[in-house]
Amino acid sequence: MDIKSNKNAKPYRDFSEFLQLIFPYKVQKISVNAGFTCPNRDGTKGRGGCTYCNNRTFSPQYAAPNKPVGQQMEEGIRFFSKKYPKMKYISYFQSYTNTYDNLENLLEKYNEALQYPDVVGLIIGTRPDCMPDNLLDELEKISRKYFLLIEYGIESTNNDTLAFINRGHTYEDAVETILRTASRKIYCGAHLILGLPGETREMILSHADKISRLPLTTVKLHQLQLIRNTEMVRQLENNPALFHLYTLDEYIDLCIDFIDGLNPDFYIDRFVSLSPRELLIAPAWGLKNHEFTAKLYKRLQERGRL
Repeated sequence: MDIKSNKNAKPYRDFSEFLQLIFPYKVQKISVNAGFTCPNRDGTKGRGGCTYCNNRTFSPQYAAPNKPVGQQMEEGIRFFSKKYPKMKYISYFQSYTNTYDNLENLLEKYNEALQYPDVVGLIIGTRPDCMPDNLLDELEKISRKYFLLIEYGIESTNNDTLAFINRGHTYEDAVETILRTASRKIYCGAHLILGLPGETREMILSHADKISRLPLTTVKLHQLQLIRNTEMVRQLENNPALFHLYTLDEYIDLCIDFIDGLNPDFYIDRFVSLSPRELLIAPAWGLKNHEFTAKLYKRLQERGRL
């Protein structure tokens, strides 16, 4: 699928614009938990997973790993179709590493989602060290028939940070995998966390410059969140000097400066993530993505950018 040209008054392009340029109808992502794990959880590369990670923070109630993919799609679509009966859907394989299994099982789950009525494509969240060429071969075939976006968790472009948070891969791994994926004409997205321990404001802004050189279509950002029952909370207790928990105003300004350093052809999927209140320790802003975006727009107006 080709993206048409687009002019925008904002200093960035958002994900809804990206979808509007591809689809002539409204589409909605439906999150799926297909029951996968990660190589830094099962002992292949490490144990415990990323130090910040508690997957309960981004799995909706209908996306339970004990439910078949088709049932999760049915329950998610039932929720959204009441408001928008003519909507189409993208199955979003979100929790854990959604390319980390044998090829047969992966394709079975992807196809189960694609065969559900009114599903027009997939978004697959994964790690850059979990994309073998034989899987890319199959994903390339899928991308010729359906919308397909592979969302890679880069998280940081600093290898010391990646080691500290127990990612189990390097930034160079991300670059190599994104290049391989984009060479198949598959849309690529990048996920980054702003405010990881030990990263100064200047280091964070350097991420924008580095990823701008990559063949990405989308970028998804969110603030560092401290979640109960994670290793990162223990890291904070042991070494609080490594952490700077951004205030809302600080983070808004950080995002605007990040945008300024980012390739203007990229589409920004989101700026913040909202974890369940019972799990979140800090920062407790209580804002959904659209509420944060409204505040960001106001700040852009104050700066004379809108």
